[in-house]
Amino acid sequence: MIHHPPGPQWRATTVAIEDPGDLAAYLPPSGGHAWLRRGEGMVGIGEVARFEAGTMAEADEWWQEVCSRIEQETELPECCGTGPIAFASFVFDPTHSAQHSVVIVPRLVVGRRKGVTWLTAVGSARDRGAAMPSVHPAPAGTAGARPVGESLGREAWQGIVEAAVDRIARGDLDKVVLARAVTLAAAEKLDPRSLVIRLAERYPSCWTYHVEGLVGASPEMLIRREGGLATSRVLAGTIRRNGGEELDLKLAHALARSSKNLVEHELAVESVAHALEPFCSGMNVPDAPYVLELPNVLHLASDVTAVAHPDVSVLRLAGELHPSAAVCGTPTPVARELIAELEHLDRGRYSGPVGWLDSSGDGEFAIALRCGLIDPVDPDRITLYAGCGIVAESDPAEEFAETEAKLLPMLEALGVPTPRH
Repeated sequence: MIHHPPGPQWRATTVAIEDPGDLAAYLPPSGGHAWLRRGEGMVGIGEVARFEAGTMAEADEWWQEVCSRIEQETELPECCGTGPIAFASFVFDPTHSAQHSVVIVPRLVVGRRKGVTWLTAVGSARDRGAAMPSVHPAPAGTAGARPVGESLGREAWQGIVEAAVDRIARGDLDKVVLARAVTLAAAEKLDPRSLVIRLAERYPSCWTYHVEGLVGASPEMLIRREGGLATSRVLAGTIRRNGGEELDLKLAHALARSSKNLVEHELAVESVAHALEPFCSGMNVPDAPYVLELPNVLHLASDVTAVAHPDVSVLRLAGELHPSAAVCGTPTPVARELIAELEHLDRGRYSGPVGWLDSSGDGEFAIALRCGLIDPVDPDRITLYAGCGIVAESDPAEEFAETEAKLLPMLEALGVPTPRH
C-alpha cells in the first residue's frame, strides 16, 4: 500500500473565475485528470497526495483523514465539487488483479458546474491561492494504432460464453458478465488528452474520464451523491445501432420487448436497489426501463434514486454497489469466481468505479466502461476492454458482436478505421 497524505498544515482555496472555455484545454501533457460531460466537469492538475491499493472503505477513511488536515477557504460554499477533491479509480476485483486502485488529490482543479466556474488550489498553509493554469495546445490525434494482441480470440471467447450458458442452465447462477481485451500499439507515445477530447466530443451524454492512464467515456453512472440525493443509472441490455433512423427505431422497439435483455436488466436493477436500501430512504425504482441512445449502441436504462443517510459518503455507496450485476452477475460471489475462472483476463480498473469525491461526501462514480488503459511502462500501447451480460438465452456470436460494438468508441478515438455495420 502506498499512502501519501498531505502535510499537517494545508489549505484549499476556491475562487470563482470567468468562464475558462474548454476544460480539456487545461489538461497538461502529463499529470492531469479529467471528468467531463456536456461541457461541465473538472480537470485536475498536479498532485499533493495519493492512496494506492486497499479497499474502498480504506480509501474513504483515508480521504476523511486528508480532509481533516486541510483548512478550506471558498467563495462558493454551496457549489458541489468545490474545495479539495480527489479523483479515484478502483480495480474490479482486488483478489484477482495485479493492478492497484488509486485515489489522487490534485494540486489545482478547474471546474464548471451548472453555470458556475471555479479554480481550487491545494497547497501549504502559507500559500494563498494560485494563478490560473496555462491552456495547452490541442494534441495531435493518434495515428497508426494497430491491434497487436487480445485476451481471447473470437472462437475461444465464444467458447467461454457457451460454458457460462451451460452453468446458468445448470442452475449455478442467473447471470455473469464476461469481458475481453484487445491491445493496440501506436507509432508513438499515446497522448491521453487527444482521447479525452475526441470522446467528449463524440459521446457528450457519457461521462468522459481520465485517471492515471485509464481513459474512457462511460454511459453508466454507478452512483452520484449531491446534497443527500443519491442517483444510480443502471444499464443492462444492449443492441448495436444500424445507422439508419428507421431501422434504429425498430431496433429500439425490439430491445424494449426482448425477454433476454429485460431479464438481464431486471437483475441489474434489483442488485442496485438491494445494495442501496440499508443506506438510503425514499427509494424510487422505475417500473420499466427506457431506451438510452448512444452513437454506437442502444441500452435499456433505469435511473434509481434515493435519499442517502447523512453520514454515508458517495465512496461508501460506491463500495456497497460494486460489483453490481451490470458488470459482474447474479449471485455476485458465484459470478465473480466464474469470471476469474473463464475470462483469462486481468480486468484491472476496467469495470471498477471511476470518478471523484469532495470533502462533504458528495461526488460521482461511473463504471469504468468504454475505456482503455495506457501501458505505464510502454506508453505507445493501450489495452481496450468490452464485456456483456450472459444469461440463459445468450447467443455466443451475438455477444461477441456486442463487444465489438462496445469497442468502437475507443477505436474511433484512436483513429482506427472501423467497419460501418
